[in-house]
Amino acid sequence: MEKEKTVKELQAEVHEYISQFKEGYFSPLALMARMTEELGELAREVNHYYGEKPKKATEDEKTIEEELGDVLFVLTCFANSLNIDLEQAHDRVMTKFKTRDKDRWTRIKE
Repeated sequence: MEKEKTVKELQAEVHEYISQFKEGYFSPLALMARMTEELGELAREVNHYYGEKPKKATEDEKTIEEELGDVLFVLTCFANSLNIDLEQAHDRVMTKFKTRDKDRWTRIKE
């Protein structure tokens, strides 16, 4: 089993991979289009597994895990291309949820 990776390590691994190509990262607009495409593929898989639209016999077998991986890769490329630290972005959003939305949801009793 592989060692668990931090978000910083994921970002570094993606950067190392992309850096070996002259083309480098796509533009933000192209990455947004790629992310939209990957989200659509994820939505399609979720619909096949949990919705009312079963796969056709001719469709390739993909998994939600695979599609989530694709979304994560493109999201990481997007962040890297804009020099965004995803751990910091995550910390900011968690602070927002813990303050602004702290009383929004019904808590499970302890």
